[in-house]
Amino acid sequence: MSLESEAGLAGDVLPGVLSEALHAELVAFRRDLHMHPELGNQEFRTTAAIKERLEQAGLRPRVLAKGTGLVCDIGLAEGERSAIPLLALRADIDALPIPDTKTDCPYRSTVPDRAHACGHDVHTTVVLGTGLVLADLHAKGLLPRPVRLLFQSAEEVMPGGALDAIEDGVLKGVERILAVHCDPRVDAGKIGLRHGAITSACDRLEIALDGPGGHTARPHLTTDLVTAAARVAVDVPALIARRVDTRAGLALTWGRIESGHAPNVIPQHAELSGTVRCLDLEAWRQAPDMVHAAIDEVATLHRAKSEITYVRGVPPVVNDRESTDLLRRAMAARRGRDAVESTEQSLGGEDFSWYLEHVPGAMARLGVRRPGERTVRDLHQGDFDADEDAIKVGVEMFTAAAFLEPNGVRG
Repeated sequence: MSLESEAGLAGDVLPGVLSEALHAELVAFRRDLHMHPELGNQEFRTTAAIKERLEQAGLRPRVLAKGTGLVCDIGLAEGERSAIPLLALRADIDALPIPDTKTDCPYRSTVPDRAHACGHDVHTTVVLGTGLVLADLHAKGLLPRPVRLLFQSAEEVMPGGALDAIEDGVLKGVERILAVHCDPRVDAGKIGLRHGAITSACDRLEIALDGPGGHTARPHLTTDLVTAAARVAVDVPALIARRVDTRAGLALTWGRIESGHAPNVIPQHAELSGTVRCLDLEAWRQAPDMVHAAIDEVATLHRAKSEITYVRGVPPVVNDRESTDLLRRAMAARRGRDAVESTEQSLGGEDFSWYLEHVPGAMARLGVRRPGERTVRDLHQGDFDADEDAIKVGVEMFTAAAFLEPNGVRG
């Protein structure tokens, strides 16, 4: 079947349309997760909730080795090898260490300084809902291929829980892996797609600056550490910008700077921390040496001793062409071609990229903005929320993908 004919399919041609009753259950499940956010590698309640619901559907999920996160196969008995390679669907389940600042929201976080402000509760619910629909189809003999559900811990913890999941064998037998990520710039009912890099590399940087300290009346007799920290904060990003091709999009941005306790005392210690983000894979490989050199130069100029901790994070998520097309056709089959829009590469990092080092796959940007809403509730902000119709959209897209191949319809 051609792309054009698939794009014109009505939503009920392919199995897997979400019932209103199941959609309501999934909304309630998402709200429960939203009220009880858990940080990376601490998602015990979340893991238990997912496991219980999958078991109610007759499935046999396996909790991952670290005790959080789980994997579950549909259409494949435990220990069985499939003649047809698996399609994997991945969700991340952890929350962020920030307060939920939404007001008049009945399902706001009940945990102080913890919030699902990146939409992982939505991702989790989409994959769970897809699993419930596919399990029902499999019981009816309608599922054309085995599907693996992967609920991954610690996406927000560099270098990402994906590495632990891969080490635990979640990609064995997998031919292709798909994921979604909430996008508050895209209306609910739509997805954003891009072939090639859709996110960026992201590393973490910690700097400690030290000097003898002294009196603010005599900065010439010591290391003016606050000034040194300020110059590092300003000059290092500027130096890097002139040492790499601007098309690489290498950006060093600070999130924290801290030094001193009194207005008339030059401190002995200062700290800076931030992220290094990069659009280009080759420039990402060169970034650590480049950043180290720039920091040393600026710190030495101001007579400060520097100690640098450069933590490798994640490479870019690079969508392969066939997987991107599969998501495009799945969404078009459900909601028409107008429901798919092009998206640009972001400077955000995502550990889904580690899976793509092993198998082809793609990530779609799942629209969560309420149509007509002018205010954009950005990711990683305490007031972030999602239009819950996006859950239905994600489930139906993923179920359609299970029935489609890069070059046509299965089954």
